Amino acid sequence: MPGINGTHGTSQTTAYGDATVDSLLRKESTPSAPSDTCQEDVQLVLQSFRLLIADLCQQFGMGHPGSAIGMAALGVALFKYVMRYAPHQPQWFNRDRFLLSNGHACLFQYANHYLAGYKAMTWEQLLSYHSERSDSLCPGHPEIEHEGIELTTGPLGQGIANSVGLAIAAKHLAHTFNRPNFEVVNNHIWCVVGDACLQEGVGCEAFSYAGHLKLNNLTVIYDNNQITCDGSVDLTNTEDVNKKMEACGWEIIDVMDGVNDVEAIVNALEKGRDPNRERPLFINVRSIIGVGSAVAGQAVSHGVPFGKDNVAAMKKAYGWDTEKHFYIPDKVRKFYADIPKRGDQYVKEWEQLLDRYTKEHPDLGQAFKDRMAGKLPSNLESQIPSPDSLPTEDTPSRKSNNIVMTNLFAQVPSFMIGTADLTPSVNMSWKDYEVFNPPSLTPISGKKGSYKGRYIHYGIREHVMAAIANGLAAYAPRTIIPVTSSFFMFYLYAAPAVRMGALQRLKVIHVATHDSIGAGEDGPTHQPIELAALYRAMPNMLYIRPGDSEEVAGAWTAAIRYDDGPSMISVSRHALPQLKGLTKREGVQRGAYVLQEEKNAAVTLIATGAELSFAINVKDALGKAGIKARVVSLPSFKLFREQSREYQREALRRHDGIPAVAIEPYASLGWERWADAGIHMKGYGHSLPGKYIYQHFGFTTESMTERVENFCKAWKGGEIGRGEYCEL
Repeated sequence: MPGINGTHGTSQTTAYGDATVDSLLRKESTPSAPSDTCQEDVQLVLQSFRLLIADLCQQFGMGHPGSAIGMAALGVALFKYVMRYAPHQPQWFNRDRFLLSNGHACLFQYANHYLAGYKAMTWEQLLSYHSERSDSLCPGHPEIEHEGIELTTGPLGQGIANSVGLAIAAKHLAHTFNRPNFEVVNNHIWCVVGDACLQEGVGCEAFSYAGHLKLNNLTVIYDNNQITCDGSVDLTNTEDVNKKMEACGWEIIDVMDGVNDVEAIVNALEKGRDPNRERPLFINVRSIIGVGSAVAGQAVSHGVPFGKDNVAAMKKAYGWDTEKHFYIPDKVRKFYADIPKRGDQYVKEWEQLLDRYTKEHPDLGQAFKDRMAGKLPSNLESQIPSPDSLPTEDTPSRKSNNIVMTNLFAQVPSFMIGTADLTPSVNMSWKDYEVFNPPSLTPISGKKGSYKGRYIHYGIREHVMAAIANGLAAYAPRTIIPVTSSFFMFYLYAAPAVRMGALQRLKVIHVATHDSIGAGEDGPTHQPIELAALYRAMPNMLYIRPGDSEEVAGAWTAAIRYDDGPSMISVSRHALPQLKGLTKREGVQRGAYVLQEEKNAAVTLIATGAELSFAINVKDALGKAGIKARVVSLPSFKLFREQSREYQREALRRHDGIPAVAIEPYASLGWERWADAGIHMKGYGHSLPGKYIYQHFGFTTESMTERVENFCKAWKGGEIGRGEYCEL
């Protein structure tokens, strides 16, 4: 890009090195005379971009102008010169992926999308930022549903982790399908982060893991403006970011003038594509938040419009007409005009490559096309073991997972399975599994891996595990179906990322083991009595708690079929009775079903998961006392909610005047919708071996039978009315 002068330096130990805020401000406010037409055009583009952002925030008196304005030069470098993408074909499979982790700077992305020619981002849509339009494509943070947005990045740090997931997906697919002279997957992952993203724990987890994996197809650009909401970064953080990133295994490049020096940024970004680079790239770009405004370099410019007079002053300083709003000169539009045509050429060349690849490698080419289309084997569900082949002896449902899925995990390459350092405990591996790891790594203990591997050792990083899984799932629908696993309690650590996956309807399957007080001697810290309520309440989340191997088979069938968000299969550490002839995988698909019917029943017993057999035992004991009971298994609130009112009534029979009692050693919240009373936990668990803990909390057949019997008497006597949920 001749004619735009600038350099990028070496690592600095201070936030800005030799380029202070004051010196950058002086350079921005009194730019040197352009040396040629190209530099003049770029300066006009930068001014136009900054003033457009200022006007957009001022329009409705809302928005985050500061970072978007400060990153203007970065936008030119990325969207005009470096990224390989096709605005008119935004779903092109081999496109570069871009993530804005500091999502409050969303106008940076929206404005660049408009200028680059994304068809959906019309002028009217761009002007809808923070308007009353419910169909606005410019929400307060980028959202995955909109053209050109790869993932929803709201909570800071999530985007960094998502980008690691995208990079893992690209790296895995490239090493699985590429052949000499046929790089059908060679796209690059770009992620912009701010000061706050670098402080969030999930971001730190992601940086550490990406460095370990040597993801040289990932470039993170740090918008280093040294400002957070409360003030300057040194108010809370004085670490040397470059040294930290270097210690995490990243290559570092500094750009000292990120306000004006587009060429320096381009030169740094282009190093991201260097095939000889062995590490992910971290580009530390010094910028100024709110540059050109009266509050440049100040925290107030982060999330507050500049004010009418200040915006006018910015325009006057640039020599622009202060009465013109949302003005984009024709020269600026022409500057971006070639991008759609260039993108279409990228797509055309790639499609021609794919055609030659398919002719040269027909079987591999068809497999690749099937993966791109998200196709799964037509006989997938038939590979789940039949009821007759499942165990008859008491079996932990975590082990049932492995029995049900080990063949599918081995045979279906769409699944990428991972765990947060709990491989021996969660039972999610299969024979001769290959680990996803750099081929250059030979661990002291454990398997040597490759980038073709489909088993991911995330380390003790539950939060980033779930966030990376979101990136894997978002690379392309069903091309990769990520499966994560950990103890249920640790999905509290992962919950923010699990929620983000649910919000985006991403197909991720989470396997939560050790899901009850039956986990035993690890104590209350490991006994998740409240988490089911969280995940049952989460929109788009399919939470299933199966009671034996047959229900585990049903849970996996439901999760594989479910394409409207993540699933969570919640299973036990301890051995469970196998309720042969009673449990039905088909029943799991409907959320709840009758396990044992009884004419003239006085009560319905509802149970789930590890305690499903408790209801059978209580029914038998009640029968000896002359009280007829029926039993319902309710493994999924969500699936049951989606059934017809007629089916719900048929299953529960509360409309017939039969009260329902739930049995589950979790918090009772949520059960009042399906039952009239319940036997639940009223506090946290206890540190006792599993075989004693149920007795300690009164989940014995004798104790539960007595409480249900007393409830039935009180119900019959009118002491308890419908809608008055009673914890027994």
